[in-house]
Amino acid sequence: WVIFFTYPEGTIVKVLLSDWIKSADLEISWMLRFDKLNSVMLVVITTISALVHLYSIGYMSHDEHWEQSEKYKARFFAYLSLFTFMMLMLVTADNFLQMFFGWEGVGLASYLLIGFYYKKSAANSAAIKAFIVNRVGDFGFALGIFGLFYLFGNINFDQIFMNAKEMAESNYVQLELFAFLLFVGAMGKSAQLFLHTWLPDAMEGPTPVSALVHSATMVAAGVFLTGRFFPMFVPEVLLVIAVVGVITLFIAATIAITAVDIKKVLAYSTISQLGYMMMSLGLGGWLAGLLHLFTHAFFKSLLFMGSGSVIHAVHTNDMREMGGLYKKIPGTCWTMFIACLAIAGAGIPFVIGTSGYYSKDAILEQAFSFWRVN
Repeated sequence: WVIFFTYPEGTIVKVLLSDWIKSADLEISWMLRFDKLNSVMLVVITTISALVHLYSIGYMSHDEHWEQSEKYKARFFAYLSLFTFMMLMLVTADNFLQMFFGWEGVGLASYLLIGFYYKKSAANSAAIKAFIVNRVGDFGFALGIFGLFYLFGNINFDQIFMNAKEMAESNYVQLELFAFLLFVGAMGKSAQLFLHTWLPDAMEGPTPVSALVHSATMVAAGVFLTGRFFPMFVPEVLLVIAVVGVITLFIAATIAITAVDIKKVLAYSTISQLGYMMMSLGLGGWLAGLLHLFTHAFFKSLLFMGSGSVIHAVHTNDMREMGGLYKKIPGTCWTMFIACLAIAGAGIPFVIGTSGYYSKDAILEQAFSFWRVN
């Protein structure tokens, strides 16, 4: 918050931890980077992670093994903490290799958390599916990093951003290709169309995992990556990002209408909202897309945590067997109602005070402006 509110626009604070790699022309230091973009992500990650850790104490106490085994508790919280650490490493990275370390780290932690109930075959299958599908995107991301090192002779963010305009004038097609490969990595983590199939299946993990990993933080990593490397994306790549985002948000929202598992409905809703963010970034709405990332993280994690309360109350995930719960769990009813108002945003008449209203309306305004100009 100090960086976001008190430092002038464009200020970057760096903390050198140590030299890391020195090999011929490749010199990489392990350095933490703080600016206004990742200060927003740091607030999201640390706040929601703290709340989910607290929520997990009550939620997981209903597990039959929870009170019987201290190792069981330690394993769960170790995985959650590992995920939070890797996510913080990802957003504070100052070079591509450091970011790739955090990027792969959150993939590993997600695999461990989705497959936490390892005695369930469905959980094991979902964990493997998430790991493999994400590797497809990560392969594109890795190729993009190799290509940028080939072009720029460097993988530090500042050096690449500084020379991106010059490089576009001399090697436009190559820069376009490598920027697209970076976006392929973002597609995997943010579950965009064709690489989205892992996210609904990932709901086999405990509900706190869904609230932290698959609604607020890890899936937002792809949007963060797109926002971080926005200066490198040439118009053709931005158009691809916008088209993929539009198709993703429409198809995922349509599938959500037919789903009956409460957590899978929220998973498809998450994919749709990620499509909104990508569409906004592709249309040039950098601020609107990242504002929606921030607001979505809070109301969607609240919906997931509320769904966990509902599941415990009715002992099923099937929404066809739910109803009339207001008198039994009024607290959950009101919190989920507030979250629903936030996610509906501009879709509800006369509701103009919710976070989703401002962020979604900003995206729609950006889309309308893009259409008018072009």
